[in-house]
Amino acid sequence: MNYDAIVIGAGFSGLYALKRLRDDLGLTTHLYEQGSGVGGTWYWNKYPGAMSDTRSHLYCYSFDKELLQQDEFAQHYRLQPEIRNYLENFAKRYDLNKDISLKTEVAGAVWDGDAKLWRVELGDGSVVSARFVVSALGLLSRPNLPPIDGIESFAGEMIHTSRWPEGTTWKDKRVGIIGTGSTGVQVITAIAPDVKHLTVFQRSPQYSVPSGNGFMSEDYIRGIKENYDEIWSQEKETITVFGAKESHVSAHDVTPEERERVFEEAWNDGGGFRFMFGTFNDLITDEVANGYAQEFIRSKIRQVVKDPVKAETLCPKDLYAKRPLCDAGYFQQFNRENVDVVDVRANPIARLEGHSVILEGGETYELDMLILATGFDAGDGNYMRMKLQGEGGISIQEQWKNGARSYLGLMNANFPNLFMVNGPGVPFANQPPAIELQVDMLAELIKVTLDRDAAAIEAKESSEFEYVELCMELTKATILPKSKSWILGANIPGKPLSLNFYMGGYGRYKDILEDVRSKDYEAFSFQN
Repeated sequence: MNYDAIVIGAGFSGLYALKRLRDDLGLTTHLYEQGSGVGGTWYWNKYPGAMSDTRSHLYCYSFDKELLQQDEFAQHYRLQPEIRNYLENFAKRYDLNKDISLKTEVAGAVWDGDAKLWRVELGDGSVVSARFVVSALGLLSRPNLPPIDGIESFAGEMIHTSRWPEGTTWKDKRVGIIGTGSTGVQVITAIAPDVKHLTVFQRSPQYSVPSGNGFMSEDYIRGIKENYDEIWSQEKETITVFGAKESHVSAHDVTPEERERVFEEAWNDGGGFRFMFGTFNDLITDEVANGYAQEFIRSKIRQVVKDPVKAETLCPKDLYAKRPLCDAGYFQQFNRENVDVVDVRANPIARLEGHSVILEGGETYELDMLILATGFDAGDGNYMRMKLQGEGGISIQEQWKNGARSYLGLMNANFPNLFMVNGPGVPFANQPPAIELQVDMLAELIKVTLDRDAAAIEAKESSEFEYVELCMELTKATILPKSKSWILGANIPGKPLSLNFYMGGYGRYKDILEDVRSKDYEAFSFQN
């Protein structure tokens, strides 16, 4: 089967790409999805407590005003079933399902330089082809399994949060969980009241603030829907489009009392991005300013957690420079007698044996269920497992051997007609509107290619180099490189620095795209 375009992945990115290429460009387009339903990240992540940390009315496509009017959201933040339902409705609204093959894995793709098209190999060994390929594999989609001795032979139930089986119950069980990132925090908060006992094997204590989630009044929701255009217009002038009014005040320019007041107000209002970006403008660029936020959150942990030993174990000592978490009562769960936290950075897990987790110090924890909230090999993880070969047979593994790179997070040199959504170097911003920017741009690039009667388009090596340098410069202007975070690939042992994000923000990224247009797409080369 030969198509004009093939899309890989049925999340926010893939569904929108299918709509744009098929309906707006008139290309014969087909989408392949490994899961048995659409939703992408929100199809796979069915774990208890799964929730977006961006406001409900902003965690959606911005281009479709009518869809928002029909959309049903009751709380400030969407829960996983609501997000998946939203994407299922989007697929139905635009009749996308007829061009989607579910339960179909894409094993790889090879560029045929003579025919000027991609040969796409499916999981069953069959091959389809397309002139253009859009890879919407997801930023956070390849599960990261910790290298623990005995992990393959654990005798109890073992579940990675991104592959949570429907119908799983944790009630009245002895449960252990490894990982306290965003997912782990949500799972712990959700299951703690119902388990017989919960042991949190903590590798890195987290800075987390209240989410401020709750049900909205009908008047509040009506106000959002009536002011749709104005809300999006204002949001798209912000750096991150997360729904947090960004501060323009330095933490150094106010008194200690005023800093405390601002932090307290943000804590009570709720929202991780609100706390990091809405309090002061230098929390991620200045270590001293960052230290003020650190100490405030630690003081809150000590206030909330009654057991001083637990409280100190839960207090982070490093920078407040990972994903800014928010929660629905995370620290409060450790006041329960049936919830314990174990510092496995100080006393690492030695092995799993039978139903037991055994630490290097000899301590043994008998469990019925072990939950792995150990995150993802972010950004390039799904690419690195694929057979993906570009011009001259170069593999993506060779191309990215020194770290994942791209031009605009959209294209790579040596990989003609291959477009990525959420590739390395995408703007650090609210995903749906950022995805719209990228998909609109790739659709535009495809149209330019067709209008010029060119066979293929690819990013110039010089363009890619300059963009990587810009991303590196912006990243080094923050304190992020000093923190071991998945944002730079530091959660995967031995992984080279990966520039997963452009840290200049949504608006400046949009300006870069406009500059590309104004220069008549000279950053790209076109093949005849």
